[in-house]
Amino acid sequence: MPEVFDVAIVGYGPTGAGLANLLGQAGLAVAVFEREAAIHPLPRAIHFDGEVMRVFQSMGLKAQVETVSRPGMKGMEFVNASGRTLLVRGGTSLNGPHGCANNHYFHQPDLEAVLRTGAERFASVHVFGRHEVAAIEQEKDAAHLSVRNLADGSRTQFRARYVVGCDGARSLVRRLMGSPMYDLGLHQPWLVFDAILKRAADLPDHTVQYCDPSRPATYCHVLGNRRRWEIMLMPGDDPATIAQPDSVWKLVSRWIGPDDADIERAVVYTFHSVIARGWRRGRMLLAGDAAHQTPPFLGQGLCAGIRDIANLAWKLELVLAGRAADTLLDTYETERAPHVREFIALAVKLGDVIQTTDPVVAAQRDSRFQTGAPEIFEFPAPGLGPGLHTGAGAGTGQPFPQPALADGRLLDAVTGRNFALIARRSLLGELDGPTRARLTRANAVCVDDRSPAIAAWLDSQAAAAALVRPDRYVLGTAGDAPGVARLADRLPHSAAETLAA
Repeated sequence: MPEVFDVAIVGYGPTGAGLANLLGQAGLAVAVFEREAAIHPLPRAIHFDGEVMRVFQSMGLKAQVETVSRPGMKGMEFVNASGRTLLVRGGTSLNGPHGCANNHYFHQPDLEAVLRTGAERFASVHVFGRHEVAAIEQEKDAAHLSVRNLADGSRTQFRARYVVGCDGARSLVRRLMGSPMYDLGLHQPWLVFDAILKRAADLPDHTVQYCDPSRPATYCHVLGNRRRWEIMLMPGDDPATIAQPDSVWKLVSRWIGPDDADIERAVVYTFHSVIARGWRRGRMLLAGDAAHQTPPFLGQGLCAGIRDIANLAWKLELVLAGRAADTLLDTYETERAPHVREFIALAVKLGDVIQTTDPVVAAQRDSRFQTGAPEIFEFPAPGLGPGLHTGAGAGTGQPFPQPALADGRLLDAVTGRNFALIARRSLLGELDGPTRARLTRANAVCVDDRSPAIAAWLDSQAAAAALVRPDRYVLGTAGDAPGVARLADRLPHSAAETLAA
């Protein structure tokens, strides 16, 4: 075990386990501290999107994740009290822009097991179960962690060059960092009820948001015989008793009864919309629910955490390898916070549609939607906030798609977790020596436009090339060889690389 770990991860849920996989792939020495002895056995998150599956693919775990999830091929419907569909979330596809389905449903304990087994592939990843971080102190060259072994009460000191708090909504790391939470205004208690069907039931095979002012509710077809209902608490409801079986069965009696299903979990949650200010304080950083919490109306809670680590992992890798200045880590919050804020804001907006309880206001809401075909809204695609990208062009700061190449492989199988220059074949031959050297020092992979999908994307941007980051976001586009040279100059570099240039 190393005297100084590269990264200490506090919390071993999906975000922490995912980060352990990404850092383990890079060969970094990682310590993971988790206070629980085993995976939480009950369902929590149930949805992730195509971009997140692409991140799992980058971990080498796509096939394993596919065995514990299902693609969601139908959109989410928003239905009013009379049964009319007001709104439909579009964007469902068997093969979306990330080379997979756009939506996936899963049972969280199974997904966590896949991620933890994945982390076991890497000898450099050390997991300490039943260990609780009690204190963190920062010094110039490392952070010192005081860790309590909950099995025997002993304490051990650890050192790590960076600490990432993936320790959830009540994050100790966030509290030690002194990062306040900014409130976006939604705090509403809901009953979350997970059921396991015992026999076939006449239930929708897609997600339905019941926008009924007398009792807003959500229904989800999760996976196999698993189903979920989320039911808003109303005035007069007793949070202490509403999760009891008799109350639950009354609330879902229009759909199923105790002869149809067993209760796996029934609990009252308060849905929050908050985001931290200060995702980095020196050697300490935040990810996942420790940095932000979103209402579930878009199914983006887990997705946001996985996007966090996809953005952060390669930056940590470059900094720890001495291939980028420490200031690269400052782009983590500036890029991710505006991005996640847009998702939270849309979830709050949808919550306003769903949670309307005034019949008059609900009637006004219904009248705003067409009486014919329901309104369709596409899944949002916000760009990154300011950071390591040019900010110019519609595709910049957005994920580059993952098409199949001429040999049948998906793009990421060729580029790996590297920078990639994706360009017209003719342009690749025009690059000068210094540009080629700069790309080589950054381990950038060059891919030409023989894929029709790549050619079409470049056409859509009126571009001859795109420089893509390891997290598959576009750093910038160029129209000619000098433009590529300018993009290459924006690649992260160390002082030694600058002298070599």
